[in-house]
Amino acid sequence: MLLRRLAAAVFAVLAVAGVQAVTTAPAAAAPRILYYDASQAQEFRAVVAQGAQIWNNSVTNVRLEPVPSGRTPNIRVYADNGWPRAYTQSLGNGYWYMGRQAVNQGYYQPRIAAHEFGHLLGLPDRRTGLCTDLMSGSSAPVSCTNPNPNSTERATVNRNFATAAATEARVFTWAG
Repeated sequence: MLLRRLAAAVFAVLAVAGVQAVTTAPAAAAPRILYYDASQAQEFRAVVAQGAQIWNNSVTNVRLEPVPSGRTPNIRVYADNGWPRAYTQSLGNGYWYMGRQAVNQGYYQPRIAAHEFGHLLGLPDRRTGLCTDLMSGSSAPVSCTNPNPNSTERATVNRNFATAAATEARVFTWAG
């Protein structure tokens, strides 16, 4: 109670002196929008959208959206018969493959899509073998159906997109 009265008195004195003492919380920055093109992901177009939505539901500083007509995408997604893999050009820019080899071996498709998007969002493979770690990739058992990033992965992506810092180009490949 004494603290409230003291604070009120200080604000009153400052107001009389013409000093603005009221502060507000900083406005939340709008998330950075990354556009992806899944037009060449063949039969995996819907699962690519699902992987993007998983990240959109998990982080606040970046959003993955389908590329609108007339815009250049930040991320391109392809399908082929190899292992899933990602090629980053800079943070949020590059391309990845939805590889049928992992799908044919039984890996959960939404997990693959979210994992590969994770690379473009700045996350490396961790190979922990834990299903709770999205970035453990193929080191988690084939039976793993968790497509969601853990709290550390979410926090890292939010930090990555809190500023405009760039990361170096990298290649990420699932190991079978």
